[in-house]
Amino acid sequence: MKRVFATALVTAMIGANVAQAADMPVYEPVEAVPLVQERDGVRIGYMTCDIGGGVGYVLGSAKTLDCVFQSTVGAQTTEVYTGVMRKMGVDLGFTTRGQLVWAVLAPTAGYHLGSLGGVYQGATVEATLGAGAGANILVGGTAGSIQLQTVSLSGQIGLNAAATGTSVTLTPAV
Repeated sequence: MKRVFATALVTAMIGANVAQAADMPVYEPVEAVPLVQERDGVRIGYMTCDIGGGVGYVLGSAKTLDCVFQSTVGAQTTEVYTGVMRKMGVDLGFTTRGQLVWAVLAPTAGYHLGSLGGVYQGATVEATLGAGAGANILVGGTAGSIQLQTVSLSGQIGLNAAATGTSVTLTPAV
């Protein structure tokens, strides 16, 4: 009797689960939508800056910047910025011209025109004998919402050695 009762109880429980499973909705697999972070990180474009020539005055220098931002998302717009790169520290020699290339990062895939304007601060190390290269570690921008790649590389022509604290101010060209 106990066996019959146990078998009936197990059959009733399995039958209830099968009936419940038949009532459950069926979900079809859907295509996964990539998150913004998965889509090329949060890189929204590149900025290329032409650096004016100048002389390092042992304790620092100031050089003009003419920059072009090229968006890689959406309508792929182009924006123009002007600016100044100021260096304070050991900056010996001269350069005739230079170029700086940044990857532009944002918290989302969108941005508004002129949002790359602002002040970026950090450090620079450069060595030039004829043609040379440098590295910039700069952080900042408009309220920290959009930033230039933290480490950028630059190239210049001249005779120069620099290890400085650096400030870059960018202004949208109107």
